[in-house]
Amino acid sequence: MNAPDHRRLQRQAYEANKLEKRLRRLVGQAIGDYDMIGAGDRVMVCLSGGKDSYGLLDVLLKLRAAAPVGFDLVAVNLDQRHPGFPEHVLPEYLRTLDIPFHIEVQDTHSIVKRVIPQGRTMCSLCSRLRRGVLYRVARELGATRIALGHHRDDILETFFLNLFFGGKLKAMPPKLVSDDGQHVVIRPLAYVEERDLARYAEVRRFPIIPCDLCGSQENLQRKAVKAMLREWEKRHPGRVETIFRSLANVTPSHLLDRALFDFAGLAATGVPDAAGDRAFDPEPLAPAAGAPAPEDAD
Repeated sequence: MNAPDHRRLQRQAYEANKLEKRLRRLVGQAIGDYDMIGAGDRVMVCLSGGKDSYGLLDVLLKLRAAAPVGFDLVAVNLDQRHPGFPEHVLPEYLRTLDIPFHIEVQDTHSIVKRVIPQGRTMCSLCSRLRRGVLYRVARELGATRIALGHHRDDILETFFLNLFFGGKLKAMPPKLVSDDGQHVVIRPLAYVEERDLARYAEVRRFPIIPCDLCGSQENLQRKAVKAMLREWEKRHPGRVETIFRSLANVTPSHLLDRALFDFAGLAATGVPDAAGDRAFDPEPLAPAAGAPAPEDAD
């Protein structure tokens, strides 16, 4: 091997190691900030075959090996029986990890295709059916946590989807109770950027299974929001990170939700309040509590 090739391989190894450390740090920080996993938890990692869930499982396995408390992992895949799904890929991959796993076969694809008219987006119904199956499997496996592979970009896109199309200030929380009230759902990738997961998938050579049920639909509103955020970041670097920090730095008194702030009971106190009537704070914004720290300079 000549010197330039050797240096290139060294640089690739350095960048791969740096990327893995960043993912472990951000996932560990999110778990700590939101108390996602505790001693004795049995975490059901939902594995779709996409880059995000592969990355989630991989990082959780590495964190578990060094964690100060013990917890268990079980990988679960829902085979929705859509045509062309390579059902052998995930079992073969999971056997190489030497962890328990479960493949749940449910033909939700036929239900979605029967119910949703041609040309309409399928994600909403597909997601509801998938959640119901996964909640049942979690009970059967004795899971105390359900880990999903949503990342920072998913959270931001959901925020703008609710803002633009739902009339709500709402995103994806890093931790919540499931809609049936029976499970704690966690998103350990909440601080991780999608582009880092894409790079990590290439480095780790995950056997990616593309979603050709709903992910390939071109008329999804989420795709339009993703493109908008990408363009913003291109034209105004750092804007997307600032928006993300704002989700952890909310001032209810400066919104309009009467359920969050007692506007009716508001009265003058005679005590100066520097932030009392300032709709925009022009000074540099400090990192919000709970938000990931800026990337280390290395």
